[in-house]
Order: sequence, then C-alpha cells, then structure tokens
Amino acid sequence: MKNKIIPYHPELKFLARQLRKNSTLPEVLLWQCIKQCAYGVQFHRQVPMLNYIVDFYCHEIGLAIEIDGQSHDHSFEYDSKRQAELEAYEVTFLRFSNQEVKKNMFSVLLVVEETVKRLSEKID
Repeated sequence: MKNKIIPYHPELKFLARQLRKNSTLPEVLLWQCIKQCAYGVQFHRQVPMLNYIVDFYCHEIGLAIEIDGQSHDHSFEYDSKRQAELEAYEVTFLRFSNQEVKKNMFSVLLVVEETVKRLSEKID
C-alpha cells in the first residue's frame, strides 16, 4: 500500500483538532460506519492536506471523503479548485451531501466499499 502523507500547512493542525471535537451529525454518522478499519483500510477524520482540511482520508489508498452541507460555506469554485489541487497528489474524492448520509446511508456505504475495493486492487 502506498500510505502517502500529503504535506500541509502546520497552522491547520489546531483547526483540524477543533473540527474533530465539533463534528456535524452526518460526519458522526459516517464515522461510526467507517472507523476501525471497517473496510480493511484506516480512515482518519479532519485531515490537513496542503492548505485544506478534508473530512475523512485514507492514507493507504489515497481516498478522501467529503460531506457537503450547510457547514460548508465555500463556493463550488472553491471546492473544485481545492479538489483539483489535491487530485494532483493522486487523491481520489468521494462527495456526499448531508442528506445522502442521513437518509441513504446504505447507498453511501456501498459507494465507499466499492471505491475502497477498486483503489486497493490498484495498489496491490
């Protein structure tokens, strides 16, 4: 497995810690399902990367998961720029809305499971 650490701005470490302590309901719900190597890989919450913080990240396979909702007051252009910069480091993104996580967790988890499997096979 590649287990690639993306460099980040040191000041983000404190902010990431604060975000972990103040997670949104959709973040908590998804975390309960993906923590402790539930899919054979380890995810981390609120991970600093470059000048950004992603909701969930798996270093082993380079998978970032973002939950978009009211807590994300960024524009589409900002999110696209941020995602493109991180994809340059071979990070794969999955994006889900707050509503998808709260109302359709089964489908969200199927997408996560299929993506983890596909990325894991690429690395092996």
